[in-house]
Amino acid sequence: MSKYIIVTGGVCSSLGKGVAASSVGSLLECSGFSVAMMKCDPYINVDAGNMSPYQHGEVYVTEDGAETDLDLGNYSRFTGVTLTEANSVTTGKIYSEVIKNERAGRYNGRTVQVIPHITDEIKRRILAVGSRSNADVVIVEIGGTVGDIESIPFLEAARQLIRELGKGNALAMHLTLVPILPGGEMKTKPTQHSVKNMQEIGIQPDVLLCRAEVPLDEGMRKKIALFCNVSPDAVFSSIDVDRTIYELPVSFHNQGLDACIIAKLNLKSQATDISIWTDFLKKIQAPKHIVRIGIVGQKNYLDDCYKSVRESLFHAAVTGCNAQLEIKKIDAEILESGVDISPFFEGIDGLLIPGNYGQRGFLGLLIAVKYVREKNIPYLGIDLGMQIMAIETARSLLHWQDADSTEFIQSTKHPIISLPEEQFGLASAGIMKLGNCTVTLQPNSRIATVYNAANYKIQERHRSKYSFDRRYADELSAKGLQSVAFAEDGMVEAFEWTNHPWGIGVQFHPEFVSRPSKPHPLFVAFLLAAIKYTEC
Repeated sequence: MSKYIIVTGGVCSSLGKGVAASSVGSLLECSGFSVAMMKCDPYINVDAGNMSPYQHGEVYVTEDGAETDLDLGNYSRFTGVTLTEANSVTTGKIYSEVIKNERAGRYNGRTVQVIPHITDEIKRRILAVGSRSNADVVIVEIGGTVGDIESIPFLEAARQLIRELGKGNALAMHLTLVPILPGGEMKTKPTQHSVKNMQEIGIQPDVLLCRAEVPLDEGMRKKIALFCNVSPDAVFSSIDVDRTIYELPVSFHNQGLDACIIAKLNLKSQATDISIWTDFLKKIQAPKHIVRIGIVGQKNYLDDCYKSVRESLFHAAVTGCNAQLEIKKIDAEILESGVDISPFFEGIDGLLIPGNYGQRGFLGLLIAVKYVREKNIPYLGIDLGMQIMAIETARSLLHWQDADSTEFIQSTKHPIISLPEEQFGLASAGIMKLGNCTVTLQPNSRIATVYNAANYKIQERHRSKYSFDRRYADELSAKGLQSVAFAEDGMVEAFEWTNHPWGIGVQFHPEFVSRPSKPHPLFVAFLLAAIKYTEC
């Protein structure tokens, strides 16, 4: 039977529960145990698909096409788990299922209540992850903070689960804040109140992770342990890292967090090999190159909007290119405001446009693509970043000034990008293409060389509605934009500039499968081209 770790947070949000949970999962894998990861989000949305990345961060897509919270991206990058829709639960999903059951008469006329019906459904889904994965340890992160009204059903379900499974089979790990006042004094009172709230709910934390700017000294750990009713050797520091979040597994291991968890869960102790992380950190310390990549966003975006893209570039720089990565954020709306654009591209070795939605900043994206095409700067476009290549070629080289996407202009005479249904003259259903799909690469293309795949077939993850209309393929090809990859339904999956040192656009999202020790080959090839560009 699987053991369970329930990860909760207190004081304030965005303390790093997802990264902490992922680090613990990685350490358990490094100790020889199999792990499953799960996120319980208290928002009422059924999933993250309709949530703005500028409010909630990127939408991460699983193999089976679930649109989830960005923390699942952390789980994927830190561990070897295979994530599916079952690994992401929201209040919306829980209530939808319970209401569906009630309408079907499955509760035998009983009054449907939060307890037991909502909490039972939460517990059922948590236990199902363990039974399906048969993992040694299931790590369940509960979003939000203790005290949030929307988190109460999940915390109550966790309390019941911990009691039912019993000591040694379930463990409560609480992440909290230990701030430093302007005078330099660390204060434990926020942590004390957070743990008190957990105890009032009925959950006594077994392990405390204290987010702080610097490590807690022994006296501070003993004070927290005394007031929070935990053992001093179960109080750990989750400090602000120097360079990368991938320092955390090493930090936790050096403090003995993995050994503490293994002991509390009565797991058979094994030697922990964290060389995967120490080797990665060593590479960061001695780069041979510096590579500067511009990322064009539709507005002055937050880093979490393109979290997986940034991390994938970092993986490729460190593991694939032995390089130090520098990212320059470029605001697409400023580019279209009529200013001199050359200063925004000064010093960059490559440009990347990630997936976006909406018309805002669209002209700025076109300007950016035209600039790097004409200046022979290496370019990688993802989703909309690929589609922009087609629209820019049509406008600049075919002189179709009305070329556009029907996402933006429905009545354009040259709908270069449109819904697949529109391309066949059908009603526009606008069905999202999600999850893993097979893509066939064109032999003798640059992208085929990048993947070096058997039979030129690859599996890549998708999240898109709109696609390139193949009716325009020959005309764009004559102007140097070649279609070089195709889906099983015949839709174009990748473009290349034939008269350019390195310019590739892909409809799929390679960033969702990149890991620190195994960077995605497309990002590696892009950065190698960028390094070559800067050294020429």
